[in-house]
Amino acid sequence: MTTSKPNGTFCFATVTMALSSLILTQNLQPSNGFAYIQQPDGGLPAFPSPNKQHEVVVASPNQHVLSSSSSTLSPSSPDPLLLKQHAAFANELANAARTQILPYWRQSRHTLGQQIKTESNRSVFQSASPVTLADRAAERVMRDLIEKEFPEHGIYGEEFGVVREDADWVWVLDPIDGTRSFITGKPLFGTLISCLYKGTPVIGIIDQCVLNERWVGVAGETSTLNGKPIQTDGVQLLKDAELYSTSPDMFKSGDELFKFDAMRSAVRTPHYGADCYAYALVASGFGADVVVEADLGLYDYCALVPVLEGAGGVISDWTGDVLSLANHEKSKGRVLASANSVLHSQALEILSTPSVESIEDALLEAIAEDSTSLLPKQNDLAPWLFGVMIGEVIAHIGP
Repeated sequence: MTTSKPNGTFCFATVTMALSSLILTQNLQPSNGFAYIQQPDGGLPAFPSPNKQHEVVVASPNQHVLSSSSSTLSPSSPDPLLLKQHAAFANELANAARTQILPYWRQSRHTLGQQIKTESNRSVFQSASPVTLADRAAERVMRDLIEKEFPEHGIYGEEFGVVREDADWVWVLDPIDGTRSFITGKPLFGTLISCLYKGTPVIGIIDQCVLNERWVGVAGETSTLNGKPIQTDGVQLLKDAELYSTSPDMFKSGDELFKFDAMRSAVRTPHYGADCYAYALVASGFGADVVVEADLGLYDYCALVPVLEGAGGVISDWTGDVLSLANHEKSKGRVLASANSVLHSQALEILSTPSVESIEDALLEAIAEDSTSLLPKQNDLAPWLFGVMIGEVIAHIGP
C-alpha cells in the first residue's frame, strides 16, 4: 500500500478557519497584538504532552530506553488470595466459552448465522465487522456465570454492552477476537477474558480453543501457555524485527496510516491477519517481536496486558501510556506490544512523534480552555491570518 504525504497547508488551513470562527464569534475587546501565555523560562507556550506512565532513561543522544513494565503488584493492588480465586474463575469462563464456540467451528454461513455489525467513526477495517451466533452464545454464557458468581462485579462485553463499569472488579470479554478468521476456518482467533481491578488489567486469558492453547497472565506472576511458563525472546533492533498487525486497513488515513507505514518500513518483515494470536506469539518467544494496531476496543486489548507483561514484554498505547479503562478514550485504541523495552522504545520513537494532526488537536484543546490568551484580538485577525498564510507558504517551499 502506498500513501501520499499529507497536505500540511490544507491541514493547517482547517485549524485557521476554526480559529477564525472562534475569534469572530467571541466578543473580544481590541488589543495591541497577539497575546501569549508567558512561560516561567520566558519561552512560548508548549502544547499539552502525554502523561507518560513509563520511565524513560536516556541511553544516548539518539536513543531512549523505556524501562520494563513488569507485571508486579502495587500498593493499590487487590488481595492476592482474591486474585488467585478470580484467575481460577477466569479459566472457568474460558472453558464455558469453548463449549459454545467449538460446535460452530468450520460450519456453513447459514449455521453460523453471520451478520454484519456496522459502526460509524471507525477505520475501514472496523466499520463493518462480522458477528456470529458463536460470538453471542459464548459471551452470554460467560456473562451468566459472572452474574451468578459475582453479581456486584462489572461486565464490559463486545456483544452485549456494559454494566456496573464503576465497580472495583470489572470483567472485560471478547468472545471471539478475530471473527473474520473464525468464519473462514482459520484458527488464528481467540477468546479474550480480562479482569480489571480499579480499571487496571490484572488477569488476562487468550484462549485458542481449536488448537487447545491457553495463555494466562496474572499480575505479579509469570505468564503461562497451557500451564508452562513463557518468556519473550525478541531482537534488539527494529530493523531486525518481525512485525504483526491484523490489517493495514485498521489504521485511519492520515497520521495513523503514515506512522504505520513508517513502522513497517523500519522492520525486517511485516505480517498480517493474526488478531490476538499475534500478541500470544510475542509473549511466547516464538519469533514475533512487535505488534502495532489501532482502533481497538477495550475488549480487544485488556486481556493482552497481563499476558505480555508477565512474559517480560512491554505493552502500551502509542505514547507509552498504560492501557487501562481510564485511558481508553485518550489512547484511541492504539496499541504497541514489544518483546522487550529496548525494542518498544525504538518503536515509540516513530509512533509518538507529534504530527500535524496531533498539534492541531492540542491547539484546539488549548483554545477551548482559554481562547483569550492564545488568540489575536478581533481587530488584529486579518494581519494574523495573513502572517499564518505567509508562514505556511514559506514552510512548504522546497525541492
